[in-house]
Amino acid sequence: MGKGDIKTKRGKIRNGSFGKKRPHKIAKKNAGEPVADEKKN
Repeated sequence: MGKGDIKTKRGKIRNGSFGKKRPHKIAKKNAGEPVADEKKN
């Protein structure tokens, strides 16, 4: 297990792939802005 093993974090880094062991950073939705779904009068 190591650089050649795709199931490990190191293997994912070398292969350039993502998955459960090496997830993408999820972009947070606009937390400070008001919700735009509300109807304006």
